[in-house]
Amino acid sequence: MRRLLALADVTGIFLALLVADLVVSVRSETGEFVLFGMLILPVWLVILKAYGLYERDSKRVSHTTIDDLPWLFHAFLVGSLVMWAYFKVLPIRRLVLSEVVIFAGVGMLAVFLLRSLVRHLTIRAVGAERVLIVGDRDTTNLASKLRAHPEYALEPVGVVSRPTSLQQPSTLPVVGRLEDASLEELVARHRIDRIILSHSELGEEALVELLRHCRALGLKVSVLPALFDVLGPSVEVDDVEGVTVLGINPPVLSRSSRFLKRALDLTVSSVLLLLLAPVMALIAIAIKLDSRGPVFFHQERIGRRGRRFGLFKFRTMARNAESLTDELFADSQDPNWLKLEHDPRITRIGRLLRLSSLDELPQLWNVLRGDMSLVGPRPLVESEDALVGGWARSRLDLTPGVTGLWQVLGRTDIPFEEMVKLDYLYVTNWSLWGDIRLILRTFPVVLTRRGAN
Repeated sequence: MRRLLALADVTGIFLALLVADLVVSVRSETGEFVLFGMLILPVWLVILKAYGLYERDSKRVSHTTIDDLPWLFHAFLVGSLVMWAYFKVLPIRRLVLSEVVIFAGVGMLAVFLLRSLVRHLTIRAVGAERVLIVGDRDTTNLASKLRAHPEYALEPVGVVSRPTSLQQPSTLPVVGRLEDASLEELVARHRIDRIILSHSELGEEALVELLRHCRALGLKVSVLPALFDVLGPSVEVDDVEGVTVLGINPPVLSRSSRFLKRALDLTVSSVLLLLLAPVMALIAIAIKLDSRGPVFFHQERIGRRGRRFGLFKFRTMARNAESLTDELFADSQDPNWLKLEHDPRITRIGRLLRLSSLDELPQLWNVLRGDMSLVGPRPLVESEDALVGGWARSRLDLTPGVTGLWQVLGRTDIPFEEMVKLDYLYVTNWSLWGDIRLILRTFPVVLTRRGAN
């Protein structure tokens, strides 16, 4: 993967040199910019490696090219300055700002697209990594999550545990015991690529010895800490004189963070409402022609700090849909909310709107008004909100969102309890880049109709 990513980076930078050469060649000899630019391709690889762009795939199981964007931006900023200084000392014409900007912009886009292609093709060609879970409990939950998300390219093979330590039935076979299992033998027999340490009761010395064996065997290692449910992905690894300390987000968002989040909401929702106004008008006409009733569906939801607000969607059901809810609940796939494989209340145009998620476009008006955010916890109706208690009430510390972790990771495929946990993790690990990342990840989910109901 590292070699293919490096090849993708070199190819992307070379393409950027060719495009920028079209600008440079207007005032200088054609090919001069490309020729001298290729001489510093090794320098570009060193810069990209310094930003860790070749190691994160082996350390992280959920790493995507979108996660590379901040580091790619920094790397191209530094690399473009290096290239500008490099051309300044050469016995040829110096670069101007517009040429450097064109090179950096095209280079970032080309590298991003090629990295995405490389990751996709590599996973398809090589297949999923075979995973061995070393742990004492909760292996069923972990295995089900890995199987439900093939984009991680991880295939759980089995569990290594203590003889009597599994606290719940596991969907994975127990392939060995911590006391008598030979790691080398297990890895060879089951062709293991990665070890996941999950809630293991190993002592410090035994754990260090296990990690040493993994390193000697060239295995990738992921550790699931005991507090993973409340820590989330924004934990910062710190140290005090060699003692590892985990730093978590402060409990309350600062004023500047809330301002940035609101500014993103206002900017994006305003632009989208203007651009999508013709589409929304056509949808409104189609709804009126398809069935009798209003264009919009209005429902009271629970917002930030328990404040009620009216959520707007395009109507996708018959006018008497609400009166049939209790009758249909007996067939619901989830006891906490109504989830049906085929809902008889949905209209013909409504089915298309739901599959394409276009029925949620009017929520941009909720975002503009401040009732909702582009990204946030799922807005629940009062009966669903009443089921959420204790620590999970913290999900209401932020404004509900049009999209969020629940949307990106599966929408209606996610059970109610899991959705609540995801909302809690989102609120306690908020960052502006996290919002932008979730917005970008929403588009492929919508296009593939994953979790649409």
